Amino acid sequence: MAGVNPPLRVLLVDDDALVRAGLSMMLDGIHGISVVAEAADGDEVPAAADAHALDVVLMDLRMPRVDGITATRRLRSRPNPPEVIVLTTFDTDENILYALRAGASGFLLKDTPPAQIVQAIRQVAAGEPILSPRITRRLMDRVATQAGSYQRARAALAVLSPRENEVVLAIAQGHTNAEIGARLFMGVTTVKSHVSNILDKLGLDNRTQIALLAHDAGLA
Repeated sequence: MAGVNPPLRVLLVDDDALVRAGLSMMLDGIHGISVVAEAADGDEVPAAADAHALDVVLMDLRMPRVDGITATRRLRSRPNPPEVIVLTTFDTDENILYALRAGASGFLLKDTPPAQIVQAIRQVAAGEPILSPRITRRLMDRVATQAGSYQRARAALAVLSPRENEVVLAIAQGHTNAEIGARLFMGVTTVKSHVSNILDKLGLDNRTQIALLAHDAGLA
């Protein structure tokens, strides 16, 4: 019928079959939205994207083989990619930042009311990003304290070599050791050595802290 828009085509990505079933039942009853495919892991997303002209993807974060951040980054690098809403129970600062850096247009928690999830799908499909109120508050608090953090982070990273700073940037972008090695033309063992040296020089405990420091320094 002329003037009638086709339904928004949605892909559900979650390793929990019950979560997928619940979302599918909820969304398929909504006018203007159609769940056209489901995926149990991030490595199944490319095939689903090839098979369907997707508009929006609801993406879990933690999955066994390919996590939601990696799947989002790969999906958003494709021509004419769908919008991605991360739907998760894990709302740590690093997860929020990683998801947004990877190209997600929304970040919602799984306890978000159904009506808000539906609204989020429609909103991101229209080109308007969406964050849950709790996430927005946390990001505002982070920005409010970031001015001093920027100078401290820059000073900390100044002790690193140029090569080590390249590794820091790659870590902040969410790349694995193998991906870093391929990008920087190094073996994985060499990458691991650089990461260990970076942790020692900066007095940090893990890669997540490296990534957050890079974000504070405005590098990623």
